[in-house]
Amino acid sequence: MGSLADNLSESAWQSYEQNGYLKLGKLLSAEALHALQERINAIMLGTAEIDYPNLLMQLDSTSGKYNDAGVQSLGFKGASLNYRKIQNLEIDPLFEDYIKLPIFKELSRRVYGDGTPIACFRAMFMNKPSYQGTLLPWHQDAWTHLDRQPLITLWTALDPATIENGCVEVLPGSHKFGRINPDDPSGFLTPAQMAQYCPDNSGTFLELEPGEVVLLHNWLLHRSDVNRTPISRRAFSVCYMDGRTRASNGAVYTPLFN
Repeated sequence: MGSLADNLSESAWQSYEQNGYLKLGKLLSAEALHALQERINAIMLGTAEIDYPNLLMQLDSTSGKYNDAGVQSLGFKGASLNYRKIQNLEIDPLFEDYIKLPIFKELSRRVYGDGTPIACFRAMFMNKPSYQGTLLPWHQDAWTHLDRQPLITLWTALDPATIENGCVEVLPGSHKFGRINPDDPSGFLTPAQMAQYCPDNSGTFLELEPGEVVLLHNWLLHRSDVNRTPISRRAFSVCYMDGRTRASNGAVYTPLFN
């Protein structure tokens, strides 16, 4: 497992601050990667010993259109490898161990400050099944119900992430725009905003090998296409937040790291 010194030099950190993303290399051994792959398949097929009523689960669309994806709600939707999203995976012991790796603590403290409690805002599986997948338009990850914004996501490839199977595309430096739609809980850009902020062919494709991790600023504009290959594009995405954050409904978040 890499250390912060190995993976985030001062020049690398400057690159992250300039571009809004940073590839960290492979942080998973072959054995650890295989274990996560097998676990998420078991969760999708309903054979894992896990509290399914507390998992937010969404089946993928068959049309490729975002609005045609299944409902996002708690509970199992049937045995299928065609789930688009599975959230609240911090309740699974294997995924919980992964999100608590020391390097993720160090990265979070670099962003939020030494001594700041760090919590998990969301830990979710994202999937583009073979020859399927849902088109995700340009957007930022931002929320309207929190008293402060979570700022970083650690995105781990569980399969090869390629242009052909719908890897994430980012607009380097776009996190510096700030929140483009601060009152919109979806974070999606309007057509006029896309024309303004996302000119054609301006994005960078984040192609990754299985086990590779990328650090993303949540305000970095990003999107992803459908999967045109027989290889699924599974990933595990964790958003880390200041543990002192409070939600408008009174919810509080249990720190992972104090």
